[in-house]
Amino acid sequence: MADFDTIILGAGPGGYVAAIRAAQLGQKVAVVEGRETLGGTCLNVGCIPSKAMLHATHMLHETHENFEKMGLMGAAPTVDWAKMQAYKDDVVSGNTKGIEFLFKKNKVTWLKGWGSIPAAGQVKVGDDIHTAKNIVIATGSEASTLPGITVDEKVVVTSTGALTLANPPKTMVVIGAGVIGLEMGSVYARLGTQVTVVEYLDAITPGMDAEVAKTFQRILSKQGLKFVLGAAVQSVTKTKTGATVAWKLKKNDKEDSLEADVVLVATGRKPFTTGLGLEALGVEMGPRGTVKTDAHFMTNIKGIYAIGDAIAGPMLAHKAEDEGMAVAEILAGNHGHVNYGVIPGVIYTAPEVANVGQTEEQLKAEGRAYKVGKFPFMGNARAKAIFQAEGFVKLLADKDTDRILGCHIIGPGAGDLIHEICVAMEFGASAQDLALTCHAHPTYSEAVREAALACGDGAIHA
Repeated sequence: MADFDTIILGAGPGGYVAAIRAAQLGQKVAVVEGRETLGGTCLNVGCIPSKAMLHATHMLHETHENFEKMGLMGAAPTVDWAKMQAYKDDVVSGNTKGIEFLFKKNKVTWLKGWGSIPAAGQVKVGDDIHTAKNIVIATGSEASTLPGITVDEKVVVTSTGALTLANPPKTMVVIGAGVIGLEMGSVYARLGTQVTVVEYLDAITPGMDAEVAKTFQRILSKQGLKFVLGAAVQSVTKTKTGATVAWKLKKNDKEDSLEADVVLVATGRKPFTTGLGLEALGVEMGPRGTVKTDAHFMTNIKGIYAIGDAIAGPMLAHKAEDEGMAVAEILAGNHGHVNYGVIPGVIYTAPEVANVGQTEEQLKAEGRAYKVGKFPFMGNARAKAIFQAEGFVKLLADKDTDRILGCHIIGPGAGDLIHEICVAMEFGASAQDLALTCHAHPTYSEAVREAALACGDGAIHA
């Protein structure tokens, strides 16, 4: 008999969620994890610590910019960097210990160490071979960089190093205007760092609704971030005081450079499958280093599955969690399903930016007839009361059926507001369904309802 029903490689959001769900469904489960703590990149050096830093620096921003307006007088606080780092670490520690507790509660075995798959049905951890009916690859991703750039995580850093700098730098160049670069750039800009973002494309946040991206860039520029767009980075050279980033503008081949104390390389992520032995096993790989799977998350090798950042699709923790639950259901003989058309994306800056479904650009490319309902937060009493009235809600619906096709929000609480749309889309709701649903006053969510009303006879407060 096998040691386990299922062994999962990796304890990130996909892996630990898959493990807990599989255990709840009656399986004997083990998770292989080489870190000292559970939770993977997201919890240890990604989503969670960055959100702690974003919150702390947003509070700092509020004291400088808005407290006096509300009659809260007195000197704004100064930054104790060591204490801010300790706060961030406490947030991470509390969450990782929470997963350990959940493992014990659900009788999930933690096999500590780095694993490989010498053969189907076998997982090697250290010198030990463990057997399982099924193996799930949930090894996540790692930061990708540009050719010729050496990362030392002190001067030239990825998001991991950006979370643990010795001190906030005076100047920083961020290479890449995606989610990670803008979130971390926003953190340091609030701390007084002069941040310049260099992006290869002609707009920030690739794939985002163009109108939202344009508004987002304008707001970030007002917050002090500088942007160099359409620039191909040629080199990053270490200096005595930092590093110099050299680039060439695509439109005219003009060359330029900038020296900074710290350079953050935020050019995306790539699947992490090093050392698993997949090539020797004959596991079929997909584009950009992904593990190729079928509709049930199984590779071409029977009994070996893969989920999360290791496979195709958006590299998002919640996408990995959904796949983790789905694969656990499948392994238990049930039906597991992920609706890839309703996976939200969020950027946790201030204001937040969130989206789900299709963009206008995608609908135009498909030649689909659609209508747009927009509502500005300037017309939302709650947003105005907290000095966050910039931005808007943009709802896209089918012109003939009124079915909601997508939504794009830039404004306060966008990351939470978007889930109203997710639920609506999951149930195939129309914009009118949303417009006829009572929303509490005063809340930010009223802006969502107003956007839905704008898809019909018109918003009330605009």
